[in-house]
Amino acid sequence: MNETYDVIIIGAGPGGVTAALELARAGVKRIALLEASPDIGGLSKTINYRGNRIDIGGHRFFSKSDWVMRWWQEIMPLSVDSVNNDTDAKLAYQGKTRMLSLGSLPLAESDDPDVMILRERVSRIYFDRKFFDYPLQPSIETALMMGIGRTAQILSSYARAKAKPISPELTLEDFFINRFGDHLYRTFFKEYTEKVWGVACDQISPEWGAQRVKSLSVSAAIVHALTAPLRRLGMGKKNVKTSLIEQFMYPKYGPGQMWELAVKKAVQLGVTLLTRTRVVGLDHANGEIRGLEVEDVSGMRRHLYASHVISTMPVRDLVRVLCPAPPSTVMGIGEGLQYRDFITVGLLYQRLKVAGRARSDSGACSIPDNWIYIQEPGVNVGRIQFFNNWSPYMVADRSKIWLGMEFFCKEGDDLWSRSDDALKSLGIEELERIGIADREHCEDGVVIRMPKAYPGYFGTYADFPAVRNYFDSIRNLFLVGRNGMHRYNNQDHSMLSAKLAVEAILSGSADKSPIWDVNIDDEYHEEQEQN
Repeated sequence: MNETYDVIIIGAGPGGVTAALELARAGVKRIALLEASPDIGGLSKTINYRGNRIDIGGHRFFSKSDWVMRWWQEIMPLSVDSVNNDTDAKLAYQGKTRMLSLGSLPLAESDDPDVMILRERVSRIYFDRKFFDYPLQPSIETALMMGIGRTAQILSSYARAKAKPISPELTLEDFFINRFGDHLYRTFFKEYTEKVWGVACDQISPEWGAQRVKSLSVSAAIVHALTAPLRRLGMGKKNVKTSLIEQFMYPKYGPGQMWELAVKKAVQLGVTLLTRTRVVGLDHANGEIRGLEVEDVSGMRRHLYASHVISTMPVRDLVRVLCPAPPSTVMGIGEGLQYRDFITVGLLYQRLKVAGRARSDSGACSIPDNWIYIQEPGVNVGRIQFFNNWSPYMVADRSKIWLGMEFFCKEGDDLWSRSDDALKSLGIEELERIGIADREHCEDGVVIRMPKAYPGYFGTYADFPAVRNYFDSIRNLFLVGRNGMHRYNNQDHSMLSAKLAVEAILSGSADKSPIWDVNIDDEYHEEQEQN
């Protein structure tokens, strides 16, 4: 039996789910949403382990796009008790801020499970068994923790970088040194970044830095620190931005809740959802996709037909299923694209060893951070998430601490191939080694593996435009999302790329350039704070 659709969407992450719901809302009747796994949300899904929930990587719900903010709030309104009866909330992310007018928003009762809550963002660097602000804040306290000698080296290195920057910037190492100086780069950026990517910074494109470190500025932070006394006296400029107190929205039970609810709405509007269904063939001819061959979990294959296809599947996988195969040059570049994979070891503790000032609703978790970056030498862990602080509803028993040890790896390498028991033992051992918790206080654990979490800006990435141009020449195929575009997008970027793909389909346009412009210059959808 032939199955024919107007649009088939590959992948039920933020991009794919957004596309499905927007098409359905626009009145498109025959839509299929395919997902290879049993879960909804992609990298933004939530794992529930014995009532304890894991957010893979940590997802703050903040966007400079009004459209995205409204979209989220239509699916999940804010909870009344999380806004403290304020009329406005100041949200912030990566140094950017926006005001959220609470008086104009629909608010839900606090006992409603399908709501978002406002959360305070706290994130620090753990280095030399001390906590440093992230981004680093120039202050007497920071200087004392680092030591006067190291602080002097950092400042002089930064001055040299500003006086004589590296030109042209050919690598990520050049990018970091030009913005932070060689000493700060080697202290706080080099080891962590190479742990994330598994390759040296001088082998990574500077484009990664341009997309992920846009708003960090040492000079701006210095000015902020020097003018702090004036601001406290009311003498500073009123429009000075600060990231010292940042808030973001967050689904009550984790990010996957947003995408599960959105899919439910899409299905109610007629979208056909096919989980555990992967694409094994993508037939094309004369610049158009003609059909898809899919395989379900039982191994049964069938052919689907569609007028348009939106793909969020990894580009390397996409070139492999194309029939006939693309030109050898395109195939070679696609096969050479690299990814970093991700392991979260969820651990449940009775208490932590490090004392701190707990949040009022975080139960036993004495560390207030949503997550911390681990810069301690000799350990594999890159970040630690404290799920109590993302939402108190993420942990079954608030008298316990539910945290996630995050390891960056490559599918098939030593870390990825270890047994779950070995990885849990590694997490417990490293947490004790860096002085965060003692092993005897750990009660339970679980291991979650996430392949292709990060598209790599190395390998054949420099030649990626040839792959993009080839797929753009297929008129009815639209690539969106993080892996679909092989770009380190946040979930709001993935949503915006999906929105633009939907608009192109509805208007009959084959111009893909607006989609690719998303997250190139992040100012395209920024709203400046008005004071």
